[in-house]
Amino acid sequence: MRADHGCAEGSAASINQATPLHWSAAQDHQNMMDQLGIKSLRRGADGFHTNSPYYENTDEAKANPYPVLPDPLTLNNGKPVTSAAMWWKLRRPEIVRAFESEMYGSVPSRVPPVRWQVLSSVKSHEGALPVLVENCVGRVDHASCPSIQVDLPMTLTLPARTIGRVPVIIHFAFGQPSFQWGMGNPAEKVHGRHWGNFDGGVNWQQLVLSNGWGCAELFPTVYQEDDGSGLTRGIIGLCNHGQPRKPGDWGALRAWAWGASRVLDFLSADPRVDARQIGIEGLSRFGKAALVTMAFDQRFAIALIGSSGEGGVKLSRRNWGELVENLTGTGEYHWMAGAFLKYGGPLTPGDLPVDAHELIALCAPRPVFISYGASGGKPGSEGPWLDQHGSFMAAVAAGPVYRLLGRKDLGVGDDYLTAPMPPLNTGLLDGDLAWRQHDGGHTDGPNWSYFLAWANRYIHAPPLPSAQPGS
Repeated sequence: MRADHGCAEGSAASINQATPLHWSAAQDHQNMMDQLGIKSLRRGADGFHTNSPYYENTDEAKANPYPVLPDPLTLNNGKPVTSAAMWWKLRRPEIVRAFESEMYGSVPSRVPPVRWQVLSSVKSHEGALPVLVENCVGRVDHASCPSIQVDLPMTLTLPARTIGRVPVIIHFAFGQPSFQWGMGNPAEKVHGRHWGNFDGGVNWQQLVLSNGWGCAELFPTVYQEDDGSGLTRGIIGLCNHGQPRKPGDWGALRAWAWGASRVLDFLSADPRVDARQIGIEGLSRFGKAALVTMAFDQRFAIALIGSSGEGGVKLSRRNWGELVENLTGTGEYHWMAGAFLKYGGPLTPGDLPVDAHELIALCAPRPVFISYGASGGKPGSEGPWLDQHGSFMAAVAAGPVYRLLGRKDLGVGDDYLTAPMPPLNTGLLDGDLAWRQHDGGHTDGPNWSYFLAWANRYIHAPPLPSAQPGS
């Protein structure tokens, strides 16, 4: 086989090469079930057909079949965690290992390096504010598998005339960039689904820039598709030389998070950017990815987690809306490690050694703002599928870790089963964990201004210069 058509084991010069596989999601899913020895999986909830026998549960009386959560402050050997030192040295590593082995997978020890290029730099305006817009691309070294090219397109927008280094928020963007970043049309490089921006009619970029921050828009489905058929392509496929995953290998959520960390690497070398004040934000499936990013990469300073649901902020032990069984089916399993499938088959969500409250706890003591829309089925809501209440419960249950590390939680006590959720459009914004549920649909839009006002307690931007005539 010619070197430019296959994937080398170790180097492009290797003659012994494997042909990259091009399986459907169903084929790849079945391969993982075979690896795990699973014969069948339970069916997930149906969120669309009310007459379906599998229609999503929205009865709170049936919502907590596994009411006891793993204790984030108890070691695996049963000893209590009584100090910050015990958390950092003993308990946090245990939780990280559990999430890696059972839910999100591990990043390979040797991921190829990324080389960044600035493709264009244009002066523009956001409202009255002069800005600099740079289209960039991170090119992953694919010498080990020449047929799999992986690029990370990103748009960086900074205030044009700042007095000092600026904070930056990295945003996981839906769809694909408007600029071309390589040979051919960018649409040829994006095989996943295409979605809208879900901005709720809010110009969040203008809000961020007017706050003295910069914003980086990263397009994650370019470097790892949002589909199980893409697991032998993208960064996961490149690291596996075009071959199927093993049960402990990373899924798309961890891969998308890896991309955000590579953007942070790039920004950290930019003298215009304050590397100590880089945040992460995402909505829906990218809200899950943003939380995974914040939990695993402690360099991120702050996070806005939007409507993340199952696999994100929502407690997996909850029987409400989207379920673990949805994440183990052929439509969503690629987000997770292959090993996660067993919790939709021979094991139950109650067998998980960790849950969402501990993913939030991994972010501590750094500030996290959890955003949701309304849960009702009326216009202006995002529906009950995301389990807003179960997500609030997870945030409450993460509180003891924040307090142990000297930070303030939501301030509603520790009983996650009975803690009262605040009304719509009423935030809990006094702590280092923040919560606000709006009535603006499946979007972060209505909460951006609240997030920025809250975040200014932690993130300090240099003053913006006054706009000059003709600038």
